[in-house]
Amino acid sequence: MTVSNTFADLEAKRLAPYSMSSKNSKGRRHEEDEHPFRTVFQRDRDRIIHCNAFRRLEYKTQVFVYHEGDHYRTRLTHTIEVSQIARTIARALHLNEELAEGIALAHDLGHPPFGHTGEKTLTQLMKGYGGFEHNLHSLRIVEYLERRYPGFKGLNLTWEVREGIVKHCSEHDRPDVLKEYEPKKAPCLEAQIVDVADEIAYNNHDIDDGLSSEMIDVEQLNDVQLWQGNYKNIKKALPKEEFKIHKSQAIIKIINQQVTDLIAQISKEVEKRKIGSVEDIRDIGEPIARFSPDMNKKNTELKNFLKKNLYSHHRVIRMADKADRILKALFKVYSDEPQLLPPHVYAELEEKGKERLICDYIAGMTDRFALDEYKKLFDPYERV
Repeated sequence: MTVSNTFADLEAKRLAPYSMSSKNSKGRRHEEDEHPFRTVFQRDRDRIIHCNAFRRLEYKTQVFVYHEGDHYRTRLTHTIEVSQIARTIARALHLNEELAEGIALAHDLGHPPFGHTGEKTLTQLMKGYGGFEHNLHSLRIVEYLERRYPGFKGLNLTWEVREGIVKHCSEHDRPDVLKEYEPKKAPCLEAQIVDVADEIAYNNHDIDDGLSSEMIDVEQLNDVQLWQGNYKNIKKALPKEEFKIHKSQAIIKIINQQVTDLIAQISKEVEKRKIGSVEDIRDIGEPIARFSPDMNKKNTELKNFLKKNLYSHHRVIRMADKADRILKALFKVYSDEPQLLPPHVYAELEEKGKERLICDYIAGMTDRFALDEYKKLFDPYERV
């Protein structure tokens, strides 16, 4: 069974010439019969949604650990927001929405518990044992760790989705891209817009969560141009509404401005460079998906504000320190006595090696599971 030519042809007709069409995909590592009415990128998206690693994002930290409140973002809700923004950008530019959505939904699969603190801790613990980097671990999950299909390990995603995962990068992430994924070439434009959608999502929802948690207050944001201009206009337009409405509407305005600016800037780059194919995008060697100079300046100001006032807040630092000690303790106790691992995990010790096995196990934990496991292993009154 192969994918219907009708569906592939209809997709190609609505896409820009520099978009990645499913019929031009480099395909899967393991050959499979394709679906009669779903393209390869649609199937990739669906495979990601149904995998275990995606479900675990529900209880993994974005900024706030899950037990701190029901309304703060988690890795899962952040991922959904990134996907929504990426789809909007893709549609406006006539790019492949399903490919952008698949990359967006997979981009954080490799994050360990407790956010960037968890990644930093595992990176330290795995020094000398192959290291740890969450983008590369996302790739490891979809290529090897997920077990859902007969005949191969992993999800057997298309080359383009896997490339988008491993080349995903931000100020936090600078992976050494594997040779298989053409490290000297830029990823397709669908992957590039996911990178910027990620930044748009986390900057804006961190304002929201920071204000809701009272770790930052509205007066502190007075000098942040993106916030202040929009917030002032919203208050003027809706003087009788409460702060919650003003806050939400200001954030909506910021997201709209950034998405609109990005779409316009990409369109300018495409026209200026006379881009007419996917290879034209790749051969540039660096992303063209970026803000205008003015928006980039404002966005940098916002990021610096959040770094100083939210990510360095004493409550965030205290929880990060606690998370660091929890993960180090788990790693040490498993290293000292690997048989404390569940039998199905311990059974793979010889295949993976002790340190990588423990790293994979801890990286797959949710915040909740890691906290419960710590209590089971170290609290004598807790049932094992």
